[in-house]
Amino acid sequence: MMYRYINTDPIYKVMQEDITRIGLVSISDRASQGVYEDKGIPALTAWLAQALVSPYTVSSRLIADDQATISNTLKQLVDEEGCHLILTTGGTGPSVRDVTPEATLAVADREMPGFGEQMRQISLRFVPTAILSRQVAVIRKQCLIINLPGQPKSIQETLEGLKDNDGNTLVPGIFAAVPYCLDLLATPDSAMPYLETNEALVKSFRPKSAIRQAATR
Repeated sequence: MMYRYINTDPIYKVMQEDITRIGLVSISDRASQGVYEDKGIPALTAWLAQALVSPYTVSSRLIADDQATISNTLKQLVDEEGCHLILTTGGTGPSVRDVTPEATLAVADREMPGFGEQMRQISLRFVPTAILSRQVAVIRKQCLIINLPGQPKSIQETLEGLKDNDGNTLVPGIFAAVPYCLDLLATPDSAMPYLETNEALVKSFRPKSAIRQAATR
C-alpha cells in the first residue's frame, strides 16, 4: 500500500492512503439462492467505474436477508478487510424479511441520519412510496456504511441526485458528501484515502481548507 503526505488543515496532516477500499453488499434471499440474477452489485460496480477517478478496490458479497449474516458481513468487511466505504443494496423496506437497517445499526459506532433523509427526498420526486424506505447510514470505526435502494435506477438516482435537461443539479445526490466524510474520519495515527469523483457525473464537495494541494511522497 502506498502512502503520501497531504497539505491541508492541520487536523488532516496525516499519512494519506492512495487506494480506497470499498465493500459492496447485495442483500436478497432469492438472488443469494440463485433464483434470479443479482442486479445490485453489477449496478454499483458499473456506477463506481464511471463516478470515481481515484484508485479503489472492491470486495463484493451477495447474501441473504438474515440479520446476523448481514451484521457479520459488515463487521468482516470493516474489521478484517479494512474497507473505508461500504454500500449495501436491498432489504430496507417494511416487510418482515427487510432487516438491513437493523443489521447495520447493530454494528454502528455512530449514525449518520442525513444520508437516509436525502435518499428519501430524492426518491419522493418519483414515487410516494419512498416514505416506506428505511435506509440508514452509519460509521463503524473509520468506515462509512450506507444502505442504498434495491433497484438499479433508484441506486443511480440517490447516488447522483437529480439534474435538469441541461445537466444542472436540482437535488444533490448523497455521494457528493461521501469523500469529505471519509476525510473527516482520518486521525493522526490512521490514514484515510482522498477520494475523487468524476465531476461530470457527481461533483463532490469539500471546504477549501480540505481540498488537497500538490502532494509529495
